[in-house]
Amino acid sequence: MVKKKDLNCFTVTNAKGEEVTYEILFTFESKDTDKKYMVYTENEKDEDGMIKTYASIYEEDEDNVIKLTKIEDEAEWNLVEKLLKQATEEVESQDK
Repeated sequence: MVKKKDLNCFTVTNAKGEEVTYEILFTFESKDTDKKYMVYTENEKDEDGMIKTYASIYEEDEDNVIKLTKIEDEAEWNLVEKLLKQATEEVESQDK
């Protein structure tokens, strides 16, 4: 269970009992799968200096509580990766 802090962030309590806040990069709904997806980050960099991003299937209730579910289907991952690549290209073109 995840509690949404505002429109762009949510907080998760990890296995150590620590609260971790993630920034929501974007969400989308697929008509093909009839599921909602969320791409998010903790703004942490990997060993190559790239910002780590995560994606999950999500559901949100009327109390702004979000349930995240792993994406296990390869076709769904391909869709998320395609949209993430497009979003990255848009941001990079705006920075020029």
